[in-house]
Amino acid sequence: MDEAQAQIGVARAQAAETQQVPGGHGLLDEILVSVGRDLWVLMAELATAPENHHKLEDGGTRVTAAMVERLEQLIDHTSALFEPPSEFVVPGESVVAAQLDVARTVIRRAERSALGIEGVGAQAIAYLNRLSDLLWTLARWVEGDSLTTRSVPSDAPDPTETRDLGDDPDPTDENPGASTDG
Repeated sequence: MDEAQAQIGVARAQAAETQQVPGGHGLLDEILVSVGRDLWVLMAELATAPENHHKLEDGGTRVTAAMVERLEQLIDHTSALFEPPSEFVVPGESVVAAQLDVARTVIRRAERSALGIEGVGAQAIAYLNRLSDLLWTLARWVEGDSLTTRSVPSDAPDPTETRDLGDDPDPTDENPGASTDG
């Protein structure tokens, strides 16, 4: 979870520095700060031994249904700001979006790990799931209209086609520096 929080922090800093967010980075910053604070609650729950779970406090050291619902509302709100892609997207249209995608993958990994931790509450697992969806949504919003999808446009060059490499050495030559003179 520390890694996820750090990745989200990097995305936040990059958004402020690069101004790559539609309409400015204010809304993104607000969302990411809020998520960063929530992650402290989640980390407290995940780090608590099962025999001490009765000591957890809703919203302070235990994830609540209201926290999960807030993420769902943020997903809906952010999704309304752009036209969602209709197919898989190739990450990397902007540094901020790519960083959000990295954070999303860290959260997905954390979700899978949390499933194996004894006594973790259902809301904590749901929070991780919804957070990864929120990060995906934020990344697509940041990318705006510059998405690269999995489909290859009909006018795109064929990457398997042989290209003239000019004077570049033969890539199949096993001994490129050897002289061919007797």
